[in-house]
Amino acid sequence: MSLLELCQWLAATPASIALRESHYLYLAVLATHVLTLGVFLGTALIIDLRLLGLAMRSVPVSEFLSRLLPWTVGGFVVMVASGSLMFFAAPVDKYANLFFRAKMGLLLLAGITAWLFYRTVRRRIGEWDRDPVPPAAARLTGGLSLVFWIAILVAGRMIPYQQYWF
Repeated sequence: MSLLELCQWLAATPASIALRESHYLYLAVLATHVLTLGVFLGTALIIDLRLLGLAMRSVPVSEFLSRLLPWTVGGFVVMVASGSLMFFAAPVDKYANLFFRAKMGLLLLAGITAWLFYRTVRRRIGEWDRDPVPPAAARLTGGLSLVFWIAILVAGRMIPYQQYWF
């Protein structure tokens, strides 16, 4: 079974049809996605700016992360759940959408960047925790994360407008 066939099967399920045809439920899912996007991106932006050494330079990075990461992770979890429901409502449309595909690829790159940060740079946080400007590796991951999340935001916002571009 190809990915397109899987999307077609998913679109034909009663739950997908019900979500797609429900004005209020779909709008509630969309509103939840946008609101948690604000929570996630707001906290991720502040973390990235701290890693770049551009914000709150007097606050240790470990303290910064311990206070913001629960909000960031919580926002991310709800954002992914609501985004998955939005995909579930129209999987064939999303499958054919170039902006959606770009968003998914960028999400993968952002995830790899976060994973690399936690597997390498954060392990040595004790060495640079109180430095106003973190080491180059931390700044690189913060910068890449910032670029990826801005690109993800733009790609996601362009999803409903593909027909005007292509």
